Amino acid sequence: MNAGHQTTRRLAAKAGTPICRSCRDTLSRNYVSAAAAAVQTDSQAAQHIPPVAQASTQTSYGINAGVVLSRPPQITRDLHPFESAFFLYQRRLNERSALPFTRYFYYKDRTPADREWKRKIKQRLTPARDIGRYKGYGDEAWNDEVLIGAKESDFNWQVERLLEDAETTGLEDQPAEAVSSAVTPKKVEHEAVERPMSRVTEADEKNDVKSLNRALQRTLYLLVKDKEGRWMFPQDRLQKETLKEATYRILEYAAGVNMNTWVVGNVPIGHYQHNYTKALKNAAGLDEVGLKTFFMKVRIMAGQANLKENQFDLKDFKWLAKDEIKKEVEEDYWRQIKNMLAER
Repeated sequence: MNAGHQTTRRLAAKAGTPICRSCRDTLSRNYVSAAAAAVQTDSQAAQHIPPVAQASTQTSYGINAGVVLSRPPQITRDLHPFESAFFLYQRRLNERSALPFTRYFYYKDRTPADREWKRKIKQRLTPARDIGRYKGYGDEAWNDEVLIGAKESDFNWQVERLLEDAETTGLEDQPAEAVSSAVTPKKVEHEAVERPMSRVTEADEKNDVKSLNRALQRTLYLLVKDKEGRWMFPQDRLQKETLKEATYRILEYAAGVNMNTWVVGNVPIGHYQHNYTKALKNAAGLDEVGLKTFFMKVRIMAGQANLKENQFDLKDFKWLAKDEIKKEVEEDYWRQIKNMLAER
């Protein structure tokens, strides 16, 4: 297209008037050529992207299977001081609310239960012996709060008072003549009451970390000590097996067969990555730069660990709670496993 045609085309485009056939054909050819050139340029650019440089040697990580074997809590957790105080407050509030009711609301008149109530209330001077005496009538009726450090707020003191109340009949402080005229001697004898087991066991008192009868309100985890003196969860190199199959094998090889266990789920609950200071050649000829251990969650239902015939050359074992584990394992190990463990 010459300069004259180009000028004519621009003027026609501005004016909105039709242009000649020659200018229109030339304009169409120019647009088609420009589009083809753009496509070719993009294709060529895509073809000339330099390939990503590949390393001369391939690296890999070794894969381990680990076992987080735990014993769940056996009893309820210890009460927070605020919870204990609130429980005592509710008990005293309940007693204060019950005082306006006549005792016949609870006991039928002239029944054995009514007579026992009269004797006990005369002896202990309060309806609820476990929370201390409360004077519901008089100038001091408002003073029903327990002072900080008072014996009434201690859980063990409350339990002992309840047991004492269950073992008494209300006749202990009365003269012998009154007792003999009221009931027969057999009924005066203390009735045996089954006492609850203590929350603190003998293993707690001795701090026996190998016992499962310790820290009953906490979750305990099995830790083993390897030949290098490091504390960790039982683990071994993953072979031609699944993680669940490896878990059963590691438990048997590490802690013996005298445990009834249950593998919780088919997927790991976490992993630990350890990098070597220097890469090692593995059996496949690759540079192994570290280990990745994938942990499976397991519960112990019965039995005990026994390292006598373990095949991993383990030296010792402990059953520890989460905060106790932190003091035994290495810092990097703890940082990567702590979120797998239960606080209680």
